[in-house]
Amino acid sequence: MTASGGAVLRREADGIAEVVLDRPDAMNALNTATLMQLTAHFTAIVADPQVRVVVLSSAVERAFCVGADLKERAGMSDAQIMAQRPVFRSAFGALLALPQPAIAAVHGYALGGGCELALSCDVIIADATAQLGLPEARVGLVPGCGGTQLLARRIGPGRAADMIFSGRRASADEAHAIGLADRLVPAGSARSTALDLAVQIAANSPVAVRAAKQALRNGAGLNLAAALDVEDAAWRTAASSPDRREGIAAFAEKRRPVWPSQNPAAGQDQPPHESAAAYDQPGRHASQAGGPEEGSDARV
Repeated sequence: MTASGGAVLRREADGIAEVVLDRPDAMNALNTATLMQLTAHFTAIVADPQVRVVVLSSAVERAFCVGADLKERAGMSDAQIMAQRPVFRSAFGALLALPQPAIAAVHGYALGGGCELALSCDVIIADATAQLGLPEARVGLVPGCGGTQLLARRIGPGRAADMIFSGRRASADEAHAIGLADRLVPAGSARSTALDLAVQIAANSPVAVRAAKQALRNGAGLNLAAALDVEDAAWRTAASSPDRREGIAAFAEKRRPVWPSQNPAAGQDQPPHESAAAYDQPGRHASQAGGPEEGSDARV
């Protein structure tokens, strides 16, 4: 574990990195210090070849993240607020730039920048207590960390306009129904579900998973013909890698692959000839997340 305070980085032995939001006194509101920690953590993850999947979670019972710290901003001049803008963009840009899949484990309030943190991940897992929204218009602002673009790409421009213009919150049920949340799970189980999914992803070829992420991201705004070219490039990247040869060999020999693209030390996590039956068992993690209670002091 590294650092303390607003954001903590934990590295798991199985190739999973967990970034944990932990400002209980402010329901994980994003102040300047926390944003700088997030930038540092995401930058460190990019440089770590052993990290294959990232989980973004919260240690605070009532919230994933309630957005920008308006108490901090209340003491800032206009010039200081503008000077803080690159700090926000650096943190969110570092999350979006992760080559590894990123999973958001959301419970309680995920508002404003908190919702945008989740939107910046590849998969959003929300428990039954989750409330997601972009209420910036209520305090004279526009979502500024990807909200207008990422929400529209997830749920369509009309639904995104509905939520952004009104500033209203979507319940967990609505979020799942409209595609804002990818999985809806019982209260208190978002983190454990996210970690279980991370274990399943981490067992796959790092080359293939990263190439697939690039195809998903880079092809999203293109016409079909151009998008298929992006997919073809991703396929060629994976097909020409030693991971492809190892994956097919392991399948034929009914054993777990030992991916050449992994750090050799990380590749010793499992014996190279572990049975296929054992390989099919997902990992389990104990949930540490509690469900939030209703409150009225959420920030944007």
